[in-house]
Amino acid sequence: MNSVVWAQFTKDKRNPIFIILFIAGSILATLVFAGGVYSPTKVAIFSEEDNASEIEKKWVDLLNVDDSFQFVVVEPNEAREDVRDGKLDVAVKVMETDYRLVATSELPTVSYVQQHVDKVFQQEAQLSAIVQSKENENVREELERYMEEAPFQIETQGLESDKVPNYNMSTQLLFAFTFLISMFILGLKVNNVTHDKVSGIWNRMILSPISKTKMYCGYVLYSFLITLFQVVVVLFVFKYLMNYELGDQLWLIILIAAFFIFSMISIAMLITGFVKTPEQFYAIYPSVIPLIPIVSGAYMMPGTITNSALLFIADLFPMAHAMDAIMSVIFYDAGFRDVMMSLLFMLLIGVVTMGLGINLIERRTR
Repeated sequence: MNSVVWAQFTKDKRNPIFIILFIAGSILATLVFAGGVYSPTKVAIFSEEDNASEIEKKWVDLLNVDDSFQFVVVEPNEAREDVRDGKLDVAVKVMETDYRLVATSELPTVSYVQQHVDKVFQQEAQLSAIVQSKENENVREELERYMEEAPFQIETQGLESDKVPNYNMSTQLLFAFTFLISMFILGLKVNNVTHDKVSGIWNRMILSPISKTKMYCGYVLYSFLITLFQVVVVLFVFKYLMNYELGDQLWLIILIAAFFIFSMISIAMLITGFVKTPEQFYAIYPSVIPLIPIVSGAYMMPGTITNSALLFIADLFPMAHAMDAIMSVIFYDAGFRDVMMSLLFMLLIGVVTMGLGINLIERRTR
């Protein structure tokens, strides 16, 4: 088995650009489709009133109450140029009691900023109206103390824990694209079985002292290790360099990814059992794999897919179980026992499809 693993490693050692490109592709796809490095949205604010500095200081303090936005005071000309050049999505021109948005396109960020700014301005207008009606400057402080100890308190609680999870779609897309790329890597590595059969290497290994069990284990083990390496590298880059929220149980996430990789290697082995040449594998496998994340709902918010037939089909593939388990670990602080059922499902899929795949390969060989 070690000789088979070393032979596969030597191939990649001579030409490592294949693995490097796939790792870079995992990172690039997430940055493009999931929003890039996690950071608050920067919004420029400025004023052109006579007392511009006082107005800017007042509103920058009131607006910076949401961690999703970072309001920064800039010069009016600079703010307009940054929006025009695409450096900023939107800028806010503030006045004493009103505001105007400066934007060049209807991006989703513009509506989010408008909702936040409008909410802050409405609250401030209500407070100002109360202060003027009472003719008492201490009314604001009294209202703030009253709201802190209001007679009616609303408590929020999640379905599975006391804490209401802040679901981040970017984190889900990170794993969706990482697993998608990993499926291509492991599939192409498993296809080495067909390559070696066609080239005659397989027959020479059969005549050697190595058993068929060790031969299959060597191909599977190398495919597993190289794919797990890709997943771990991507996760470390996003957690420690790009500040993505992956929770405090990275070891459990890697364990779930390991079960997913084994299951998908088994499915790739099953497809290998149906083909005769590497070219046939290249024609079938890349056409089937992109459909798995779509059916599994990896690109959509949880609960989007409600059709029972699609849900049944999704459960036949390990990606749906892996995504559910990982999202539970990250957003609901699930432990090993909580995700054990998902791990068992992936293990069952892997064992069944691996057995069927090897059986088909042996029958085709005979």
